[in-house]
Amino acid sequence: AAPPVSVLIAGLLPFGSVCIELFFIMSALWLHQLYYIMGFLMAVLMILVATCAQVSMVMCYLQLCVEDHRWWWKSFLNCASAGFYLFLYSLWFLSSKLNLVGVLPVMVYLTYMSMISIAFGLMCGTVGYLSCFWFTRKIYGAVKVD
Repeated sequence: AAPPVSVLIAGLLPFGSVCIELFFIMSALWLHQLYYIMGFLMAVLMILVATCAQVSMVMCYLQLCVEDHRWWWKSFLNCASAGFYLFLYSLWFLSSKLNLVGVLPVMVYLTYMSMISIAFGLMCGTVGYLSCFWFTRKIYGAVKVD
């Protein structure tokens, strides 16, 4: 697949692994509800890291199979695109769950959610890059040149 298409498709899996938990986190953050299941949040974070690593390694392997060895930015963007889906989810949350009146509260919400989405994308992209770096070191380290 073309790089923009593969980036968007690859970002769905990391976002999908945390989608349900995002509703509870955003409800606690924006609707003043209590969030009290931190242990489950840690488990979801571990699932997110594992999903980002697996998606990045599979996409890198597919890219290396077609002899495209420029995997660095693509491995980052494959998982970092989950931040784009988080921002889309925050737009849905704004339109369906929040009753914000006026321009200023909406701008504050969008500013905070854009910063959170960027941080989420950077975290997922970093996990994707580091796992892909480890993966390529392992597979090319196993090649015997005689």
